[in-house]
Amino acid sequence: MTRRVVVFGLGGTIAMTAGAGGGVVPALSAEQLVAAVPGLAETGITVDVVDFRRVPGASLSFEDIYDLASVIERQLSEGADGVVITQGTDTIEETAYLLDLMHERNEPVVVTGAMRNPTLAGADGPANVLAAIQTAASEAARELGVVVAFADEIHAAARVRKTHTTSGYTFQSANGGPLGYVVEGTPRIVNRPNTRVTVPVRTREPVEVAVIPMLLGDNGTVLEAVAGGVDGLVVGAFGVGHVPAAVADILGGLAERMPVVLASRTGAGSTLERTYAFPGSESDMLSRGLIPAGFLDQLKSRILLHHLLSTGHDTANIGEVFRRAGV
Repeated sequence: MTRRVVVFGLGGTIAMTAGAGGGVVPALSAEQLVAAVPGLAETGITVDVVDFRRVPGASLSFEDIYDLASVIERQLSEGADGVVITQGTDTIEETAYLLDLMHERNEPVVVTGAMRNPTLAGADGPANVLAAIQTAASEAARELGVVVAFADEIHAAARVRKTHTTSGYTFQSANGGPLGYVVEGTPRIVNRPNTRVTVPVRTREPVEVAVIPMLLGDNGTVLEAVAGGVDGLVVGAFGVGHVPAAVADILGGLAERMPVVLASRTGAGSTLERTYAFPGSESDMLSRGLIPAGFLDQLKSRILLHHLLSTGHDTANIGEVFRRAGV
């Protein structure tokens, strides 16, 4: 049976060519990207293309991704077997997770991009697009939610992080490793998440959520300066969830006014809940009303908190969702 995959182009390095000023800019359409993929015709997969946006990954917005999610839902409901999104790598770890939170269907949604633009020797875009299309068309990738396919690895949206500024193997999943690999054109899934949280969109309101990392000698000045202009806050705490003692009272006061999530700034491992007991420790902060992020890093935590607040969830419900999402 012929499989049909829809490719949405959003721009980014994968779609860049030389601009008038000498640097590269997003210029290639989704159709041009797909046409440049060697071996695609031999797969037998029918590919439709949608030129959705043509912007750098750094300029994508929540609105872009919410709009994209709606169009993806329509394409899948009309019979597409899977979806591929090509975009700039700067924000893939965030956009993929936001899409994952809204994707309640079984069909694969695969995000990919490139670290080397098409003007360079060894450009990785065509190989990544081919692997992404093969993954999106595969029965093996169903029920995984949104995944990132890059350098023939398949990563869960909730785990994956960009870890290097230039390496072609920049996308890594520190907590659990890749879900699988594309081997000789066939996706092989070797690792499935135990749980995946989805949060459907019914109504949305504009919100602001900040991420504030804790730093050596932090006295809360930045926290207090930012807190007045946001609806929610993610704290990038030291290690397993520690903050300076001088900041503990400030964070406790903020948690009485808005949801405050306690994540780790390390990017790997889970926050703890009951191991340390000094002022500013994880148990102290949770007793003051902060919400533990678990295995979600500070960037994923911001995406989840922003999505929950914008869709009308209160602090109690937000805490319950983070408990399920952070395992």
